[in-house]
Amino acid sequence: MIRVGIIGIGFMGKTHFDAYKGVQGAQVTAICTRSQKKLNGDWSDIQGNFGDRGGIVDLSGIKKYREIDAILADPEIDLVDICLPTALHKEVTLKAFQAGKHVFLEKPIAVRLEDADEMVAAAKRAGKKFFVGQVLRFWPEFAYVKEAVSEGRYGRLLGGNFKRIISQPTWGENWFANLEKSGGPGIDLHIHDADFVNYLLGMPDAVFSSGILAGEEFAAYVATHYLYESEELTITCQSGAIAKKGRPFEHGFDVYFEEATLQYNSSWGQPLVVITDSGIEEAKLPEGDAFQRELQYAVDTIRQDAEPTLLSGESARNSLALCWKEVESIRTGQVVRLS
Repeated sequence: MIRVGIIGIGFMGKTHFDAYKGVQGAQVTAICTRSQKKLNGDWSDIQGNFGDRGGIVDLSGIKKYREIDAILADPEIDLVDICLPTALHKEVTLKAFQAGKHVFLEKPIAVRLEDADEMVAAAKRAGKKFFVGQVLRFWPEFAYVKEAVSEGRYGRLLGGNFKRIISQPTWGENWFANLEKSGGPGIDLHIHDADFVNYLLGMPDAVFSSGILAGEEFAAYVATHYLYESEELTITCQSGAIAKKGRPFEHGFDVYFEEATLQYNSSWGQPLVVITDSGIEEAKLPEGDAFQRELQYAVDTIRQDAEPTLLSGESARNSLALCWKEVESIRTGQVVRLS
């Protein structure tokens, strides 16, 4: 049994806590939060940009810590699941590896690339597994796209556009608004789709982006062409905190193959559809909650002592690098190559 300690009980901490209930071979044995109210089991203040609000939670049998150093010192924890604001990711992750723990870290891995590099190197020195929760790889609609491309199910991939739009968040402590701490929408939000492009096709040769800058260094909205010089395909994406409150969250895609079009948008309230010359049909999606599936993958990887390739720190680091290249393209107005 993999014993899990969750650090940070906000929206994602609650989401992971709920997901572990369906994960085989793992059990949440401890939580850590500064909030005495949450330690008492009152999570009613928790909310995010999708899913249900928090409520009253039964924490009987679960150790409760207020200090991060204390939970990391617990010898009865194998995996720490870090759901803290991004600015705290490096410090707590490095401490966790020093304490001999495996780490599951919520996305994004970091704001700064040098911090991501430091965490990846620390995992290797410690000989511990390092997972970064790029959950879109397990999201049923997106997983279907990956399977269709990998299997050649609908012939050759021709192109696609991915979309992720929110309004300015008002939930939580609004650390999101601090660009140095969150990276802004161009990192915290857009990394979902940048990472999925990386996962789907590998890193592009170059990017060309336009958008809206937030300050001089960050992006509030980004629209990107991903350039694959050896492939005849067009991949684009638009992400940002640019919508009005009437539509606070929207994600989806149009993906074009030789023999079919895959179409999905969360705001339509309809399932992913496959459009062919014969008509439109609903896609048969992978079963299970995306968060539960990604956490099951992490637990299975630890138990099998395998490499965490699907959620590796290295891959998350590369997706972060891709986001920064897109911001550079917005700022310069130029095509930016990736080394």
